[in-house]
Amino acid sequence: MKLSTKTRYGVRALLDLALHGGKKPVLLRDISKRQDISEKYLQQIFHSLSMGGIVRSSRGAGGGFALDRKPSEIKLSEVMRILEGPLTLVGCVQEENRCGRAADCVTRTLWNEISTAIISKLDKITLDDLVDRHSRLIKTKPQEYQI
Repeated sequence: MKLSTKTRYGVRALLDLALHGGKKPVLLRDISKRQDISEKYLQQIFHSLSMGGIVRSSRGAGGGFALDRKPSEIKLSEVMRILEGPLTLVGCVQEENRCGRAADCVTRTLWNEISTAIISKLDKITLDDLVDRHSRLIKTKPQEYQI
């Protein structure tokens, strides 16, 4: 499985938002500068995340983006589904009719087991967990570590 740039940047941007957000919204321009991600690309990513109920936007003075829920309520699996689509290694795991061999395919059961294990792990990781990981790493390498 290879994650798209959209997902990798999206998770980084959400972590940035969790770290720098608070009582007021964060501008995409600021996330763009801190993360070295194109602001136009962030707009596309945040549009998807907004439609998926992860972030909310506000317009006008003091506007920007904020998390729509607590970081502890945002699972990495949910973010990835919004940005990637179904979390399966191969299409036949999701759609049995995609292949005439699916009903008797030994490898399909293997791909299904692996996909299930990955999803199970991603279901257990929240944005809050990433904030905690970031905090621990900053303490050990304050000058070197970036998100």
